[in-house]
Amino acid sequence: MPNPLRFPLMRNNILREDLDAVIEHLRQDDPMLTNGAQVRAFEEEWSRWLGVRHSVFVNSGASANLLTLALLKIRHPEGGEVITSPLGWVSDVAAVLQNGFTPVFADIDPRTLSMDTERILEKIGPRTRAVLLTHVQGFDGLTDALLAELERRAIPLIEDVCESHGATHGGRRLGSFGWVSNFSFYYAHHMSTIEGGMLCTDDPLAWQELRILRSHGMVREATDPDLRERYRSEYPDLNPDFIFAYPAYNVRNTEIGGILGRSQLKRLDANVARRTENLLRFLDRIDGRRYRTGFKLEGSSNYAFNLILREADAGLTERVMNTMREHGIEFRRGSAGGGNQARQPYLKGVLAADAHLALPETEHVHFHGFYLGNYPDLQADEIDTLCRILNAA
Repeated sequence: MPNPLRFPLMRNNILREDLDAVIEHLRQDDPMLTNGAQVRAFEEEWSRWLGVRHSVFVNSGASANLLTLALLKIRHPEGGEVITSPLGWVSDVAAVLQNGFTPVFADIDPRTLSMDTERILEKIGPRTRAVLLTHVQGFDGLTDALLAELERRAIPLIEDVCESHGATHGGRRLGSFGWVSNFSFYYAHHMSTIEGGMLCTDDPLAWQELRILRSHGMVREATDPDLRERYRSEYPDLNPDFIFAYPAYNVRNTEIGGILGRSQLKRLDANVARRTENLLRFLDRIDGRRYRTGFKLEGSSNYAFNLILREADAGLTERVMNTMREHGIEFRRGSAGGGNQARQPYLKGVLAADAHLALPETEHVHFHGFYLGNYPDLQADEIDTLCRILNAA
């Protein structure tokens, strides 16, 4: 049996002050609980923090992925290809499939764990409808070359920033570059609304359509009076409160989620700074002869400590896993999403049987990479102890 956890993936991500804010709301005589003023306030505060015009709060990062690809489907009902990462969460790829697009994988850059720019550009073809780039584990996955080429070709960039709140590229926050960006507020992430996600955009029409898609496809969710009137005029036989523009979803969040988000946002920048300090200490003390340390740190907003063997070594990998179990170190092999998505059974019949072999950098992380918990109240002596244990494996 493994020992009790000494080093979990996350600790104390919802504080007393967050819960007190919820309790204060619930003490009202008739508190609003479903999507309302607190949600709208959180969306506005988040937009200002990120540096975008519009945000839409939903019930998970996966739902944010789903709505973004549904939005893309409105523009491309004929389908097409979406280039996306083989090292990410399943919902990135599932949302592509669920909306009738074909996923195309580009291998990762080992310094960022995000898709390599050259590999992305190699995959662009006449049926490419978007590039869905995941900023993995807090690293900046963008390059100026990628941004310039996508703009030149008029290919929209979708940013998945679910693991990288507060990370930057050229001093500007990730999630403010793409046509649409997605965030997650799951418990283990940089900030938490228990479950939750956010879609962000500067595109006013996309904002209106995302609001509609979030709530059953109802046109009344749009804030643009001209858009609402256009539908009412076109469908005079329908109750204007119940015009459904799309076969959509119900992925709204709640007032409680909005309150938690507003409370947590106040300390997000400080938490990002602390996570970065922790990462630098970890990389300074981990054995660079065994483990990779040459990550791109500029703009990083570290989500988790990446423990990736320098070279493929099945024996060392097994010893490291056994050591972590013995010492109560919680870990995930293959990074957050379980490693190479191209190996997963849900893609059987979609990809060639040997598609995973064309992704050697992702394959290395799949078998010889892990992530370990990094969080704001992790102490310096705990990081030192963690590194001593791992270096002795």
